[in-house]
Amino acid sequence: MRTESSSAAPAADGGADALGRGDAESNGQAEPRRCERPPGAGDQSAAAELDPTAQEPASMSGKPDDSKGETGKSKDHTVHLIEAGCVDGTPACSNSGTHEAEPGDAGAGRGFAPPEGGFGWLVVFAATWCNGSIFGIQNSFGILHMMLAKDHGSTSDDASQFRVAWVGALAMGMIFFCSPVVSMFTDHFGCRKTAVSGALVASLGLLASSFATSLGLRYFTYGILFGCGSSFAFQPSLVILGHYFRRRLGLANGVVTAGSSLFSMGLPVLLKKVVEPLGLQRTFQVLSIFMFIQALLALTFRPLLPSSDHGASPQDGGGRWRGGLSQMRKYFNLRVFHITTYRVWAFGVATAVLGYFVPYIHLMNFVKEQFKETDKEWILLVCIGASSGVGRLVSGRVGDLIPGLKKIYMQVASFMVLGLMSVMIPQCRVFEGLVVVCLLLGLFDGCFITIMAPIAFELVGPMQASQAIGYLLGLMAVPMTAGPPIAGLLHDYFKNYHVAFYLAGVPPMVGGLVLFFVPLIHLRLQKARNSSDADQISDKMLSNPGHCANGDMLPGFTDVETHI
Repeated sequence: MRTESSSAAPAADGGADALGRGDAESNGQAEPRRCERPPGAGDQSAAAELDPTAQEPASMSGKPDDSKGETGKSKDHTVHLIEAGCVDGTPACSNSGTHEAEPGDAGAGRGFAPPEGGFGWLVVFAATWCNGSIFGIQNSFGILHMMLAKDHGSTSDDASQFRVAWVGALAMGMIFFCSPVVSMFTDHFGCRKTAVSGALVASLGLLASSFATSLGLRYFTYGILFGCGSSFAFQPSLVILGHYFRRRLGLANGVVTAGSSLFSMGLPVLLKKVVEPLGLQRTFQVLSIFMFIQALLALTFRPLLPSSDHGASPQDGGGRWRGGLSQMRKYFNLRVFHITTYRVWAFGVATAVLGYFVPYIHLMNFVKEQFKETDKEWILLVCIGASSGVGRLVSGRVGDLIPGLKKIYMQVASFMVLGLMSVMIPQCRVFEGLVVVCLLLGLFDGCFITIMAPIAFELVGPMQASQAIGYLLGLMAVPMTAGPPIAGLLHDYFKNYHVAFYLAGVPPMVGGLVLFFVPLIHLRLQKARNSSDADQISDKMLSNPGHCANGDMLPGFTDVETHI
């Protein structure tokens, strides 16, 4: 069996080999090569497996080890060899399934060490500003809703609340609806370009909303432009953190979460006390400055991991088409929907969020009608923002202590309480009672959001978690968009918000009930799979023609024959 020391020399001279072969190729003297997997390759790290130059003897290069100081050039040639398909002893193949993910895996492997701080903290600040600006504006839309209703409503229009609610609902819906497309753009163009472009579009949408004179035009400027731009700015701000942190990634996410909650607390005060007296036009212009600052901060999203997108080979038209189809299959992969528990979970969450955004939009107007308060309703939004930050921090830590899919019961409890609190809003006869309700709303809202990603990892595994989350957010978009306008329509019909808040509490409870059965379904499927796997393993052991099993050399074969 080959020892680790026998393979160390080739790995050490891998950079020089890449430079030597790269120079030969640039002079047109490169000879056709066949990628070979030497004995002992199976014992090397994942990063060495993805670097073909680290698996060939140093004597093949014909040059001394002069790779020091030329690290960037060596990496370029290494990526070139990976693109050619020279991995694991297989011939070049542009449509290989493993080829698509290898460059990213190489960076994420043992060979890549994030800085764990330094410039990364500036990236954390930029991500905090992004999350805080987008969701601070959205969570404070109740104040904007009142200003829009005053600006566009009329006493003779019985559908004013229904029509005005579409502005904020469209924006929130587009943030989630664009998620699968944003994932594709982030993979193809990178975090920095995607985030900067999205923030500029969002800033342009808010600025255009200040000059819009009709509600229909604000559907486009605020609902579509601001919503889509926010989606393209938001997702890269989460992805980029993994480029700078690994061991301290939880701390970085915690800082972003807590910081963004400060925006949710501060923006209602700013809007109510400072900006609202200036009028609706000036309000949108001030908010557009927040997103323009985000576009500047997003310039710090400098990726450290290599891109996983290489495109198609330009040799011929057929190669381009095959490469294009391969990329389409990669980006729009529906394999996660083949998993039963994921389908049930996605259906439950999508059902629950039908009433999720209703309090954020209609609560301010409800307080104005119920308590005749015009100077204290903003306190409720501050309470929601503060308790949501606490809920995100606490639930993240608690979720780490709960094993497996049992985490989903935290989401079940969150939806049940969110539904109950929505039903309790019309029952509050004093303003202080609404404060308590809003504190609980924010607390369990933070729990629902924080535990979403860990549940996706448990259901589909880390390789498909990104697509699972993207598709889930896309599914959430439609009910989340429809909820507030429906509540506005009920208000216009019944002349109060009581029925609207009662019915808004039903979908979260139904969704929570659906999610309750996900761990039970998973356990049942796991038992059936284990029993069938035992039979299949037994058959494979009898029919396996190979010379080794589970990495152990079988009797009668040498280490050269088994390549161990």
